[in-house]
Formats: sequence, structure tokens, C-alpha cells
Amino acid sequence: MDCDKCGADAVTHAAYSGAHLCGEHFRRSVEKRVRRRVREDGLLAPDATPDDPDRWVIGLSGGKDSVVLATILEETFGQDPRVELLGLTIHEGIEGYRDESLAACRELTDDLGMHHEVVSYAEEFGVEMDDVVETDPENMAACAYCGVFRRDLLERYAEELDADKLLTGHNLDDEAQTALMNVLEGDVRQIAKHFDASLGPFGDRDSGPADEPEPDARAESDHFVPRAKPLRDVPEKEVALYCHLRDLPSHMAECPHAAEAYRGEIKSILHELEESHPGTRHSIMAGYEEIAGIVADRYREDGDDDDADLGECAECGSTTSREVCRKCRLIESIEAV
Repeated sequence: MDCDKCGADAVTHAAYSGAHLCGEHFRRSVEKRVRRRVREDGLLAPDATPDDPDRWVIGLSGGKDSVVLATILEETFGQDPRVELLGLTIHEGIEGYRDESLAACRELTDDLGMHHEVVSYAEEFGVEMDDVVETDPENMAACAYCGVFRRDLLERYAEELDADKLLTGHNLDDEAQTALMNVLEGDVRQIAKHFDASLGPFGDRDSGPADEPEPDARAESDHFVPRAKPLRDVPEKEVALYCHLRDLPSHMAECPHAAEAYRGEIKSILHELEESHPGTRHSIMAGYEEIAGIVADRYREDGDDDDADLGECAECGSTTSREVCRKCRLIESIEAV
């Protein structure tokens, strides 16, 4: 099997495109898609300057996705004075798992010369995931606790680090799974939120009123650092292959507490569909993003503004739609055991 570009031995065949690529041309292909996504989403603010650069905080777990994302962004923007890159790692307190991935994060950021911050559940909340899983006061999956805690720390520290954008390593498979779950659950409001939170491009605010986004652009929020997902056009297996071919420091093991039954079923369904009908994931996301943009615009036209219902948590001061945020209620439940 020869590379379509140069005739060298191919290392991969992308069934959805029919392309056979050698290691070098595969690497270029991944990097091109990430950079195109950065450009099409308008990640770099048009008014960013060397004196007032855009600061991007990367959620760096040490897994393949965040490692590949950090590497490509550093190689693309590391010498651009209009951009500052920082890595943010959350230590959940999972013995034999997070310590190894943290070592990979430190090795990577040392190699890249990237500023790196580490925060932990133990220091911030007084709990560790191993203990939470053992007590399980709410009788729910470990991922449900962890998702709330991780989201809180990513958002809070992105704000403390004065980030303009919070970037995460969600790949094509991750996003297609989320899209299909939202559709199957009939959660139209969540589809609109998904678009404004991390899918829609950043609009040019100089062209109109600050509270009126451009058509097809996400609405901005005064309460959260905006997120972006530059890897969302790249399939999971291609991210893993890129990481392997470049011998990047990463921790490939799955979290021992991971058990999202519904997402696992959706993942299996998508895998079977992709095997039988190559390109399914790309088609899902292309249609979903367009529909999500339309739905988000409709909610805004109807004056349905979720930000208007947000306030501060009475316990910790974080943004919430309730008197006490979900994180604080979970910690109270854990401490009561």
C-alpha cells in the first residue's frame, strides 16, 4: 500500500476519504485540519497584539488528545507573539492513574517550554475520586461526580489565569457521540447550549452591537471563559496514530473508574455505522453543527437567555442557576457520609 502523495509506504488508510498516507503526509494532514479549524472558528482574536496577546489555556490531561492538541498549537503559535499558551492539569486523586499522566504532562510541557499549572481535587475540595467512588453517596457513576468537579476547576482556573479561551482535546468521535446523545434524548436546549459553548465560531464583534452575534456565530457569555475544540475534525484513531508516530509523551490507559454506560452504547453504535458507512461521524457533525446554530439563533430571537438566570453560589461564589451549585451540593453529600 503506497502513499497517494509520494509513493512511500503508507501507514494508514482513511476509509471515509479513501486516502492512503505515509507517516509524513499523515502528520501534515492532521496538522492541516487542526489549523483549519482554528482559522474557521476564529480562535485568534482579530485585535490580539504582542502587547495584548490572546491567552489560551489548554486542558492538559496527559492523554493522547490533549497532548496532540498542545503539541500542534505550540508548534503553530509558539513563536507568534499574539498568542500565549498555558497548560492546566486537574489531579483527581486516582491512584496509579493520574500520577502517570501527570508525569507525561510535565515531560511534554518541559519539552515545549509551555507554562504548566496543576490543581487537585484534594487541595480544592478536600476529596479524592478514589474515596468518592468508594462511598458513592449519590449512588451514581464516578464520571458524574468527576465531570462536575473537573468542569468547576477548569472554568475557575481558566478565569484565574486570565484566559481568553479554554481549549480541550475533544476529537471527532467524542463530539459525534455527544451530538447523537443530544438528538436521541430530544434535548433541543442542550443542542443550542452545545453550539454556543464550544461549536460555533467566534464572531467579529466590531461589525455590530456587542450583544448581537453574527449569523452562524456563537453567543458570548459574561459568566464563562469561552471554550474551543480544535481537534474535533480528527477521528480518535488518527489522534492516537499521530501521537504514536511522533513518540509524544502520553498516558494511554483508560481511567479505572470510567463507566458511562449510555455513552459506551452510543460509541459502539457509531463504530458499527462508521465501519459499514465510512464518513458517518463527519456527516453527523456537519449536519448537527448547522442545526445547532439554527436552534441557538432561534432561542436568542425568542429572548430565551440562560445567562439571565445565572447568579453566584451561596457557598463558593461560582456561577450557577441555583442558590447552591451542584459541586457544593455534591461535596456536602460526600462529607456527610
